[in-house]
Amino acid sequence: MIKLKKRKILLLPGDGIGPEVISEVKKIIEWFNKNKSLDFEIDEDLVGGSSYEKNGTPITDEVFYKAIESEAVILGAVGGPKWDNLEFSKKPERALLKLRKELKLFANLRPAICFKQLVNASTLKPELVSGLDILFVRELTGGIYFGEPRGIIPIDNGERKGINTHIYTSSEIQRVARVAFDLARKRNNKVTSCEKSNVMESGQLWKEEVNSLHEKEYKDVELNHMLADNCAMQLVRNPKQFDVIVTDNLFGDMLSDEAAMLTGSLGLLPSASLGTKDKNGNMRSLYEPVHGSAPDIAGKGISNPIASILSFSMALRYSLNLDKEADFLDKAVQKVLDDGLRTKDILSKGMKEVSTSEMGNAIISKLQ
Repeated sequence: MIKLKKRKILLLPGDGIGPEVISEVKKIIEWFNKNKSLDFEIDEDLVGGSSYEKNGTPITDEVFYKAIESEAVILGAVGGPKWDNLEFSKKPERALLKLRKELKLFANLRPAICFKQLVNASTLKPELVSGLDILFVRELTGGIYFGEPRGIIPIDNGERKGINTHIYTSSEIQRVARVAFDLARKRNNKVTSCEKSNVMESGQLWKEEVNSLHEKEYKDVELNHMLADNCAMQLVRNPKQFDVIVTDNLFGDMLSDEAAMLTGSLGLLPSASLGTKDKNGNMRSLYEPVHGSAPDIAGKGISNPIASILSFSMALRYSLNLDKEADFLDKAVQKVLDDGLRTKDILSKGMKEVSTSEMGNAIISKLQ
């Protein structure tokens, strides 16, 4: 078997349950190295609160440059109440925002898939979520999270004023919409664009620019526009009407979290943050589970590693051009669920509860 060149994967476990779930990802990468001759070069470092504790900053320049030089970065989770009172620039979440911004990771892909084995774990009726498969494409480097001016300033009468600016340019909107249209062509050829064009000028621009791109390049793709608040309602009313949803940073954050809970557990859902391809077709990327650091269960060995493992699957697919291996890993996860193995967050009557490491080992056994 021909050995492929070494490709660098940077693991950033982070805080809370991050180290536990990323440990299972590392085991699976090592299995692929040993059994599929992929020869990934794994590096691991600190980010978030763990980095602050050691280095006084949520991400060091050294780690940032490691991220730049890696084919894919896989992150666990950052943050927790331990660091809530830090000044804003030192908070663990600033590391994640810096990586997204400085690596120019403008498109966040968050699938909301309801596994057939877990239909009853959803809070919605089985007929509403059975077969659910939505892909959110969230703009990641613009909007209200990054807009200027921003801050908290004193005003008259001893009051203070908090300022955040919601701002988008035509190119930023068209760039992320193009990703959504291209992905829709590989799925069910349908895009729903969400904004608040009824009350926000930036939303009006968003709608106009998505329309313009559609008319010029993607007339073969069905395009629908929907106000973001209506989309929130439709996600719990009739979620299977959606295929690809493209939206801005703020609405994408909220709507994709809502959709995640339709599937039964945040512990199952991966995400990918992608940058622009260079002239050689390579792009910077960051992969992470949708769930947070869950400090209340950290260290107990009960966290669900599936979202992190599926995030690695997305890395195989989008950054490493290994679709066959990604399919192989996805099927192994499905087989474990078919066997009735469940971590505590998705446990139901008649199923067998397993620990974090036992779930990882079970998935490896299916790969073998």
